[in-house]
Amino acid sequence: MHNPVLRYVDEVARQHSIRKAARVLNIASTAVNRQILKLEGELGMKIFERVPEGVTLTPAGEVLVAHIRKTLFDFQRTRAELADIKGLRVGHIRLSTLDSLTFEFLPRILDGYAREHPGVTFTILTANPDEISEAVASGAADIGLGFTHYLHPGLRIRSETPTPFGAVVAPNHPLASRRYVTLEECAQYPITRTHDPAGKALFLEEEARLKGVVPTMPFYSNSLVMTKYAIRAGLGIGIFTKAGFTREIAEGELRFVPLVETALSEYKLGIFISATRNLSLPAHLLVKVIEKELRASDFSN
Repeated sequence: MHNPVLRYVDEVARQHSIRKAARVLNIASTAVNRQILKLEGELGMKIFERVPEGVTLTPAGEVLVAHIRKTLFDFQRTRAELADIKGLRVGHIRLSTLDSLTFEFLPRILDGYAREHPGVTFTILTANPDEISEAVASGAADIGLGFTHYLHPGLRIRSETPTPFGAVVAPNHPLASRRYVTLEECAQYPITRTHDPAGKALFLEEEARLKGVVPTMPFYSNSLVMTKYAIRAGLGIGIFTKAGFTREIAEGELRFVPLVETALSEYKLGIFISATRNLSLPAHLLVKVIEKELRASDFSN
């Protein structure tokens, strides 16, 4: 991918001799000399001064050789990375994610990734949005998948997509036929939830408090499977994004009715990485796959 003259110049500079460099390169010295003269002609200045002992770099040659060596070093490093991609053997990725993404989104991604890179292992933990941000910022996780509404200062967003909230209801629920609903209308019915009522106030409680709404929340589970059961069984409605319910919504088992509240309709789902630490090659490759899948997913209205 690089012109051979770069290697010729580098080696002549190291050997201080065209003849010695040609021997190392296993090329005729006349060929090396011809290429150097051609390059000097193109640049319009001398790279080497011919002296009785061999050659020495001119000031212009010193600048050029510094550039050449950096270029050759970067190329060798890139070749090594490409070789790693082609035959990636080992690595471990720690990922912190919303529970809703572990049903279809992440399994679809990991299915292909694991087949291509069988030596890579994973630790995947579900958490609430605040915990995901903290895990990546502290170094406990390499990659985070969560809402970008409140971004930790130690994080950087790699990609994001609109993921508005809505009411997730059973097909026979009174709200199922609505095009849009308000939080006040949802609060007229029991609401299921997947985070601890005794924990931090999250988006729903904050928005309800601002509107003076006091929703009834009789059903709590840290399992989205149980929450789906509760919604289908009529024990309550859910205020969620589509992310964890795409199959059920597509097959008509549940209905998604968008919320009109701006604060809840403008949420975005994103990929977080540390703003200060570099990703390992396996993690970098996984981020690229997640970015592609995120762009292809439709979690919007």
